[in-house]
Amino acid sequence: MSTHILITGASRGIGAAIAEALSTGATKVVALSSADGDLSDPATPDRLWQASLDRLDGRIDVLVNNAGVFEANPLGDPNADWLANWNCTMQVNLTASAQLCRHAVLHWHERGAPGRIVNIASRAAYRGDSPAHWHYAASKSGMVAMTKTIARAYAKDGILAFAICPGFTMTGMADDYLASRGGDKLLADIPLGRVAMPDEVGEMVRWCALDAPASMTGAVLDVNGASYVR
Repeated sequence: MSTHILITGASRGIGAAIAEALSTGATKVVALSSADGDLSDPATPDRLWQASLDRLDGRIDVLVNNAGVFEANPLGDPNADWLANWNCTMQVNLTASAQLCRHAVLHWHERGAPGRIVNIASRAAYRGDSPAHWHYAASKSGMVAMTKTIARAYAKDGILAFAICPGFTMTGMADDYLASRGGDKLLADIPLGRVAMPDEVGEMVRWCALDAPASMTGAVLDVNGASYVR
């Protein structure tokens, strides 16, 4: 029986690499992108879950939450703008992921079946981020805490949860940030001497989603070239 997998944020970069890594003869994948719905709308995750469930013949075995936004929110912006940007990032990066995780856990409980969740967090969850990215770091830290909570709460039911924390990865989002912050200086802080490649993250997700031993549930895995070790 094939493994049915739902992936969010799969149109490019890390998400596309995840979808490619998980698209094997033994899987059936629904890879969602922003074209499928705006996750800043709180109603979207519920709709996407149901639509994906329909496309996957009523069964989802693995949920991969990769969708996210990384937009500057300068401290000096007007109060209303700063708060709106904060709330939008939290909705997309954390709350939408939580809504989908909730659907997944309820689905597996209803079916009496095991399941796996892989959440893509960030190095920023542990070391923070720039002064204009409080919201991003906070959202990713929340994702790590949520993953650990799910793992502790539902391991007895065969529901496993993992988080992956990339540092800079070779995507358009990272390219813009590196250029704005002085790429050479930032690369000098990575002992490996380069940023991660999307396929490296994709392989980690594939392993967690399909092969990682059950006793690993609750693990948070880093992929940052030793730029932050803990």
